[in-house]
Amino acid sequence: MLPSASKPRQVLALLSLRPRYVVQTEVLIEELWGAAPPRSVLTTLQTYVLQLRRGLSQVLPPDGPRAKDVITTSRGGYFLTVGQGSTDVGRFDDLFVRGQRAFRAGDCADASRLLGEALGLWRGPVVADARHGRTLEIESARLEADRLSARELRISAELRLGGHLALLGELTALAGTYPLHERVHGQLMLALHRAGRTAEAVGAFHRLRRTLIEELGLEPTRHIRQLHQALLFPDTVALAHGGRLEEAVLIG
Repeated sequence: MLPSASKPRQVLALLSLRPRYVVQTEVLIEELWGAAPPRSVLTTLQTYVLQLRRGLSQVLPPDGPRAKDVITTSRGGYFLTVGQGSTDVGRFDDLFVRGQRAFRAGDCADASRLLGEALGLWRGPVVADARHGRTLEIESARLEADRLSARELRISAELRLGGHLALLGELTALAGTYPLHERVHGQLMLALHRAGRTAEAVGAFHRLRRTLIEELGLEPTRHIRQLHQALLFPDTVALAHGGRLEEAVLIG
């Protein structure tokens, strides 16, 4: 069903990333052609939508919805008429929200499960098989940010459950990928400390601090500095005093 031509793929990708919401014709035109659309732009766009509907009609069941009822024409644009759970994006968003709720409610086991399911839907970059214009770049960046947030929250849930040893490899890799990301480094510091590798946790703080100063001219945030002090002086700075310091790092 997936079209082979580049521009119909872009149309399908954008509609799929915004299921049940009208994607305005102007947005689609900018996505496909930028500031230099062809003179026959509306006819060409309609042709792309027709191609997508023809492809859909080949895979839809005979007793199911018609292709034009799946890719629907609306005033000023088009939208994909599907349920929340019918696309990977919709399923990810639903699982992410449910995972956040479970975490806030203190059910870390359920939060870890839900967020793990959400992350399991990812198989690579967002719509990697379609060319990205301005709007797809924005949508892709939003989803990638949500993906990282879901991963951080799943790690926080698993750290609360005592899974620090199993997380060390993942956190080390994440800290290397995101050298300026303080929450990830804070999680790594906690996991290393709990694993009895406090000296390495202190080293992780110094790498983060050096990178922040060199790249941004900034010191680490208060919670990360306090965690560092707690690692250095555990007798005078209670690392888990009422759980408040660790919770500040885990929640972000």
